[in-house]
Amino acid sequence: MNQQHKELAAGRWKQLSFFEQMANIGGEVERALNWKARQNHEYSQKAFERTLELIDLTIDSVTGMARFKELSRVREAIVDFFAGSNQFGSTEISWKRYFLPFTYAARRRY
Repeated sequence: MNQQHKELAAGRWKQLSFFEQMANIGGEVERALNWKARQNHEYSQKAFERTLELIDLTIDSVTGMARFKELSRVREAIVDFFAGSNQFGSTEISWKRYFLPFTYAARRRY
C-alpha cells in the first residue's frame, strides 16, 4: 500500500485534535461508501486504503489505552466491512452514524 498522506505522516497529523483526526477518517469512509454505492470498486478501494492509513496514523499518535482499543476495533470492523465477510454486521448507515459526531465536534471548535 502506497502512502497517500505523506505530509500528514511527516508530523502534521499529530497536530490535529483527536476529533479532527476522526472527522478526517470519517470523510475517507464516506468517500469509500459513496464510490462503493456507485459500483466504482477502484476508487472505493483507494478511499478504503486512505482510511486505513489515517487510522494507523491516529493509532500512532494516541496516548490513552481506551482510544487505542477503540481505534483498533474500528480498524478491524472497517477492514471486515470493506474487505472481509462483514461478520460484525456493519452497514453504511452505522458507519455514517459512528463518524458524524466527530465531524460535529471538530467543527464546533471553530
